[in-house]
Amino acid sequence: MLFRAFALAGLCLLFLYPLAAQAQLSGHNTRGDYGLMSGTQVPVGTYGVGMYYDFAADTLRDRNGNSFPAISDGGSVDIRAAVAGLIKTTDRKLFGGNYGFGIYVAATNNAVELPALQTDTETSTGLADTYIQPLILGWTTKRADFMAGLGVYAPTGRYDPDADDNRGLGMWSYEAFAGTTVYFDEARTWHFAGTAFYETHGKKEDTDIRVGDILTIEGGFGKSFMDGAASAGLAYYAQWKVSRDDFGVTPPGGPFLGKHEVYGVGAELTLPLASKSKLYGFANLRYFWETGVKTTLEGETLLLTLSFPFPSIPLQ
Repeated sequence: MLFRAFALAGLCLLFLYPLAAQAQLSGHNTRGDYGLMSGTQVPVGTYGVGMYYDFAADTLRDRNGNSFPAISDGGSVDIRAAVAGLIKTTDRKLFGGNYGFGIYVAATNNAVELPALQTDTETSTGLADTYIQPLILGWTTKRADFMAGLGVYAPTGRYDPDADDNRGLGMWSYEAFAGTTVYFDEARTWHFAGTAFYETHGKKEDTDIRVGDILTIEGGFGKSFMDGAASAGLAYYAQWKVSRDDFGVTPPGGPFLGKHEVYGVGAELTLPLASKSKLYGFANLRYFWETGVKTTLEGETLLLTLSFPFPSIPLQ
């Protein structure tokens, strides 16, 4: 069972304008928060969601894919966050699909914005930006599921254009998404999924800077077990900066000026949390390795998601 996690702040640090002019800026979308069955809406009901996110990177790549240490002393960048969310799918119909909505808040130790990292960027943990999904629609057919919707990222995390310890990105972001899960057998146990997210942005607070549009595709190939309560397979993501960042002036050239791209692949496992009489929820674990990276950090990502239906589901 898959849930949209809050997008942490991106992967790069804005602390001096000359550095900002040589790098591309990150958006809000969290790579890897969707995986197997990404095009399937959660069943009718109310769910609580908790997620732990950890992104670790020791390599920074320029627009040609050449590598550099992520920070000047050869260390690594480690971004961690804890997320709490609520998602609800109703039996009300809109355009023939079930209507749902969700909201996610998070605490993070960082909101890195530019990959020109020169110092340890870890800060104290605090409130990050908030992700709201006012519209989630889902359709189900015999051999495929479909999902579409809209999301908004609100700048609730601390942000100052002159600070190096921000927890938010200081901007509103808007996201449209659509995807499908296709089943290869009548029992709907073998499946492949892909969901696309298109993200646009407002100007950053107290600046003329606007982040370029970002396209992210996430999904996976796998098999379900235990009447669909458990699954395992290979998850993936791909992300591209579609349009260049606007800094309000013409930026000079530099090895990190450009539109980033990054690809990730890894294993995913979902297991039920249950007793003999009740299903309490699900635990989902994903681990990604990145490749094909340009103009951003390259690292590894761990995501652990726990989801709980309210109330718990009787099994007898």
